[in-house]
Amino acid sequence: MKINIEMYSNLLLSLDLFKDFKEEQFVQLFKNARYSINTYSKGQVIHLQNEICSAMDIVLEGEVSVQKIDSSGNILKIIVFSGSDILGANLLFSSKHVYPMTIVSESRSVILHIYKELILSLCHSNERFMSGIMTEIADKSLMLTEKIDAISMKTIRQKITEFLEYQYYLQNSYVIRLTISKKDLAERLGIQRSSLSRELQKMRTDGLLEYDSRTITVKEIRLIRNGDSLG
Repeated sequence: MKINIEMYSNLLLSLDLFKDFKEEQFVQLFKNARYSINTYSKGQVIHLQNEICSAMDIVLEGEVSVQKIDSSGNILKIIVFSGSDILGANLLFSSKHVYPMTIVSESRSVILHIYKELILSLCHSNERFMSGIMTEIADKSLMLTEKIDAISMKTIRQKITEFLEYQYYLQNSYVIRLTISKKDLAERLGIQRSSLSRELQKMRTDGLLEYDSRTITVKEIRLIRNGDSLG
């Protein structure tokens, strides 16, 4: 079944990029323009590393991740994007417009691909859209740079501690229920599965936590209140 832009017009018109457009005008702009809306299954590659970037993507449903795969097959998951997040704008208008990393669907996802000609047309017809694109390009480049720097500089224990602290505030419990596998968690933290297991075992030996296949229980409260002093 072909997915039409009208199905997601309310979501898109809520974004800063499109807030100046009326729904009828918005739909008309897309009517004869180059765009596509595609559905991807969990684990499906959306864009390969070194693939030419020909469109700006907006995540309409689900989650997608930016991944770096090394020569040994280890996966470093740089960042995960979800509903309404934008990808590729910073690449589309660069002199070397190729994906430096692989983009993978983390779950069933629906992605809007807006091609360059339509983006230029929208920039020409709406100043707010053009300003929003420039902001998006700058912010996304900075975000990815900061994320890569943060991943490369932190110890494995610091990465685990930050994950636990974030989940504690989300779940409001010292018993953190895992919604992903240890393998997926290791990828999200940018470490090998075996390294995650070794560090969790060390933290258990140190009396900081307990864990099983489905949960991680924080035993030492300072771990998520003042984790740096325990690293």
